[in-house]
Amino acid sequence: MRYQTAIFDLDGTLLNTLDDLHASTNHALRAQGFPPRSRDEVRQFVGNGIYNLIRLAVPEGSDARCIDATYDLFNEHYAAHHLDQTDPYPGITSVIDTIRSRGMSCCVVSNKGDYAVRPLVEHFFPGVFDVAVGEREGIRRKPAPDTVLACMDKLQSPPDRCVYIGDSEVDVACAANAGIDCIIVTWGFRDEDFLRTQGATTFAHTADELERLLCA
Repeated sequence: MRYQTAIFDLDGTLLNTLDDLHASTNHALRAQGFPPRSRDEVRQFVGNGIYNLIRLAVPEGSDARCIDATYDLFNEHYAAHHLDQTDPYPGITSVIDTIRSRGMSCCVVSNKGDYAVRPLVEHFFPGVFDVAVGEREGIRRKPAPDTVLACMDKLQSPPDRCVYIGDSEVDVACAANAGIDCIIVTWGFRDEDFLRTQGATTFAHTADELERLLCA
């Protein structure tokens, strides 16, 4: 196989987390007396970290103190409810099982808080991923390549043997910044036409197609 290590985004790539993100966002907004956001609005807001999601979700002109308070309310709710409506995308577990059986290392890197990334990965993919990294102090979030490079370093995988799999423009940029190949899945939080304008060139429209690309 061409690749030694597959590095996956989490939200919109491995797991459909949108309904739980939407619920926690609106919980935090309601607690602050703010109007709720639609599911589609939240879909557009995710990808650049939870703080950015909240910054976009609160009313325009909200100050930093307001954003911080809403962010804290979101995290408190999401920590307790991140498994309520979240599930792997159809076929993705089989893809992971196949590439692992062929000797490929697997990692998860996410802009979601580390407090949620590890429990989600262990709940849905127990013992499968060699490394799982979420947003935390001391490491820049995507599209900076820090999390991806940390995975590559830990697994001693050279760039030409690594591939990044994601669903957003942040993922396209992150893979480019890390100097590795990128496969974009089309079942996530962004539209294919938009992603093409952001530089995406290789797409997987189904789990079977993703498996073929990874195992080529």
